[in-house]
Amino acid sequence: MKELKMFIDGRFIENESGKWIKVLNPSTEEVISLMPDGTVENARKAIDAAEKAQNQWERTPSIERAAYLIKIAAGIRKREKELTDIIVREGGKTQGLANVEVLFTADYMDYMAGWARRYEGEIIPSDRPHESIFLFKRPIGVTTGILPWNFPFFLVARKAAPALITGNTIVIKPSQLTPENAYVFAQIVEEAGLPAGVFNLVNGRGSVIGHELAANPKVGMVSLTGSVG
Repeated sequence: MKELKMFIDGRFIENESGKWIKVLNPSTEEVISLMPDGTVENARKAIDAAEKAQNQWERTPSIERAAYLIKIAAGIRKREKELTDIIVREGGKTQGLANVEVLFTADYMDYMAGWARRYEGEIIPSDRPHESIFLFKRPIGVTTGILPWNFPFFLVARKAAPALITGNTIVIKPSQLTPENAYVFAQIVEEAGLPAGVFNLVNGRGSVIGHELAANPKVGMVSLTGSVG
């Protein structure tokens, strides 16, 4: 039985709570993996790691941030079949739809990497004579992403890629129904050499992990796809 791990501050951590959530194949109701039943402390550690990494990541030139996204896209394509099988097994999708999701996710990472050259400010006319207003964009800081089960892999990228390319760090919480694909995404992130704390993955229940990711005052923006519950 595969036991999944969280990814916090650049490393995979053991399940400190000792409690697990069973992940089922919706077609057979077979238990296919065990996900850590994470605690508020796990979520706070991930947020703290993201906060610690923020300043250096923000100072990293956008074209260098883009290079990491391109490496992640390549890592996704390298594990195409494995990821397709995982999405089928834990989400109940057909092979064709699951494969499209994997490849589209890789393409989306490449697409967002291209914004490194197009992330621009503005020059705005002033109401006062002989004056122009320069508008510079700055990162928000620590962001969090709370994911649903229906497009579990693509929405990791949909939340993480825009955050990362614009100089923000992120903490992701996958659905407790479909967590394994996000675990593989974290492995790919580690292999790509993304600096520690820039991307973090925490597992658990929405009422515990999701609540902390949405309520913690260190978080500048929350991206939620799914029900309020």
